[in-house]
Amino acid sequence: MKPLILGPAIALALLAGWTDWRSRRIPNWLTVPGFFVGIAANVLMNGLAGLRTSLLGAAFGLAVLLPFVFLRSLGAGDWKLAGALGAFVGWEVLANLLMGSVLVAGVMALVLVIYKRRFKQTMRNIGHLLGSMFMLRRPGAEVSLDNPQSLKVPYGVALALTTLLFGAGKIWGAR
Repeated sequence: MKPLILGPAIALALLAGWTDWRSRRIPNWLTVPGFFVGIAANVLMNGLAGLRTSLLGAAFGLAVLLPFVFLRSLGAGDWKLAGALGAFVGWEVLANLLMGSVLVAGVMALVLVIYKRRFKQTMRNIGHLLGSMFMLRRPGAEVSLDNPQSLKVPYGVALALTTLLFGAGKIWGAR
């Protein structure tokens, strides 16, 4: 991955992670231009192949995370950040970033649950979620972002950390 593409992608992810950490929001003024800069960087570096890479990456990120936005378990800013990062890195790299970010978010959630001493409630909520999945219905409000009592992990932070780790790995030659 070329530095002209990876560098701005890392900067976008870090800025989004910072805003998500501070305000629990990732604003459109960051994600929308990020999408277009990702496309422009890829077109400059790789022509039409770069355009294809960007559009497939953005579409992949948006398509994979859209169900979680509909279920109210992921914010729209996180969703748009994934699309913007996909415009930079393409769908293959984004797939790895999303899988890594799920692991990072899981560790963050575990630390938060232990810190807040909410293990029993968390297990109940997981039971509600699994039951809803098996019954093919939406989970109740008690396990959505709309519940003010629920513990929330800022997914933008997890995605930013994963992107930073990926970039560091590329810089130091890890595959």
